[in-house]
Amino acid sequence: MRLCSIASGSSGNCIYAGTETTHVLVDAGISGKRVENGLNQIGLTGHDIDGILITHEHNDHIAGLGVLSRRYGIPIYATPGTAAAIRSCRSLGVIPEELFCEVHADQPFAIKDLCINPMQISHDAAEPVGYRFSYGSRRAAVCTDLGTYNEYTVECLKGMDVLLLEANHDVNMLQVGSYPYYLKQRILGNRGHLSNENSGRLLSRVLHDHLQRVILGHLSHENNLPELAYETVRMEIDLADNPYRAGDFPIQVARRSEVSEMITF
Repeated sequence: MRLCSIASGSSGNCIYAGTETTHVLVDAGISGKRVENGLNQIGLTGHDIDGILITHEHNDHIAGLGVLSRRYGIPIYATPGTAAAIRSCRSLGVIPEELFCEVHADQPFAIKDLCINPMQISHDAAEPVGYRFSYGSRRAAVCTDLGTYNEYTVECLKGMDVLLLEANHDVNMLQVGSYPYYLKQRILGNRGHLSNENSGRLLSRVLHDHLQRVILGHLSHENNLPELAYETVRMEIDLADNPYRAGDFPIQVARRSEVSEMITF
């Protein structure tokens, strides 16, 4: 199984997941041209993509969806609420109805040899989800855009070989930054985004001996720094009441506008 971030950040998100025979994207929140360039860098084209899994309808997750889906006839997998919101988004143009495939949280489905299981997340969107993948004994998850987490979230993310988890903002940078008050409250709220500290705390709950890689994603351009996210998450792991240390696990930060390293596991 393979996982790679084509783009991850507050300005646009697109994650690749796949096997030797199956290739999917989680979100298409950058231009169609940038998605195609990213795919080319990992030896693929739009013709190879078997599906686009949409987490929710915010622009940084669907900006290139209309172009890609129409150009290549790629099926779009989304919850009913998210699909309805996409249909009403005029900037995407008209997407053929037959391309939409309905999915539901905690109801696994398969695309060829890749098993996919959506999970509920807490975000201010119509019906948002994260996605878990399994191929044989290998498991991975992409979980961003969640203002808070609970025991359900923890259980969903246990046992992963690779985990891409949101570390959106540094609380202090956000509080003293230039964002208007209402936007700061939205981001800090339970349906906003996960801070560096909370990302580290959630991660500390799901660490296990066979975790091969952690990728920190969806960093805010204005309210975070890659080095700060990395160090804060590591500190939370070291402070947590568990037998692990941050140095026990490879942790990397997904690049905002560049294709990250392909992880094969």
